[in-house]
Amino acid sequence: MISVADALKHIFSLASPLPAASVPISEAAGRVLAEDVVAVRDQPPFAASAMDGYAARGPDVAPGATLKVVGEAPAGRMWTGRIEAGECVRIFTGAPVPDGADHVVIQEDTRRTADEIEILASLGDGANIRPAGGDFRAGDRLTAPRRLTPGDIALAASMNAGTLTVARRPAVALLATGNELVAPGEAPARDQIVASNTYALKAMFEAEGADVSLLPIARDTAESLDLSVQLAKHADLLVTVGGVSVGDHDLVGDVTENLGMERAFHKVAMRPGKPLMAGRLGMTAMVGLPGNPVSSIVCGMLFVIPLLRAMQGLPKVQMTTVARPLAAELPANGPRAHYMRAKLGVDGTVRAFPSQDSSLLSILADATHLIVRPENDGPRMAGEMVETLPLWPGTA
Repeated sequence: MISVADALKHIFSLASPLPAASVPISEAAGRVLAEDVVAVRDQPPFAASAMDGYAARGPDVAPGATLKVVGEAPAGRMWTGRIEAGECVRIFTGAPVPDGADHVVIQEDTRRTADEIEILASLGDGANIRPAGGDFRAGDRLTAPRRLTPGDIALAASMNAGTLTVARRPAVALLATGNELVAPGEAPARDQIVASNTYALKAMFEAEGADVSLLPIARDTAESLDLSVQLAKHADLLVTVGGVSVGDHDLVGDVTENLGMERAFHKVAMRPGKPLMAGRLGMTAMVGLPGNPVSSIVCGMLFVIPLLRAMQGLPKVQMTTVARPLAAELPANGPRAHYMRAKLGVDGTVRAFPSQDSSLLSILADATHLIVRPENDGPRMAGEMVETLPLWPGTA
């Protein structure tokens, strides 16, 4: 067995960067930016009013002053004259500030009669003008690589980028194995169960930008596995679920090696997830996940998600942990790293579930975090800080 850290190093060695392509900005959300976006002009490109009100010269702005309204400047239409002493221009939020003006008196601080305004005693201190280039300057960059958030999309659009260069989505083939499995919605026999792992993994990997296809369930014969693996030969990544342990019907390792797989490792000093396997089959990276539901999902999070990120050009780093206080004591850990299902309390503490059986999906669905126990970690008391990983997207 190898350590989790060493297994992740081998996983990253399988990450061949994917080519980039240009896509319309309307289709770029969630994709990984492959080339910097460069602003072509300042934003705002002119000094702009931050409020609805009246543009005027600073020396003329005082409580009780009366100014003549000589024009109007709505957003999108510049007033082309020049404001002189004793004058002002009706202006709206976002409109260019006219020449000669360096102050916008907000509408609420004025009283208008015909073509004049009186500035009221409620006059505030601010000039209410957004300076040219106050947001960004021509030549400023939205840097790659990064997964594009809605905020990134807004910034790129304001930089006038109609298309963005992004990494191609990884093509992932998911293959469940086992005579005991049927697809959800089918009628299982008395000795069968409903497949669940691949559906959870599909959701996880698609959230990381992958295009995921579910292959037909492979049965526990070399012929069935061989055929199913062949269906994945055009994928960037083949992820198998089950069949990687040491039982008589665990055939994934033998079948894939007969097809030419170069194995990187098999078995990791962790729980759940010890039988994890990885390697390369031709041009396709391969990760063999354990068949127990919790084991497959934990290993998918710890190893496959970082691999997918690296394939899209993001840094090759492990999942980031956050230190949190324990709600209750934990006994000493054994010689394998332990990823314990836990729930975050309203008080900010994490509490491990009493049962850590790797087949219990009900506990997994109720969990919010994993408590990460290092190898041979000593007993922990309530209140001690432990490292945690959020289980699901959106969990802090």
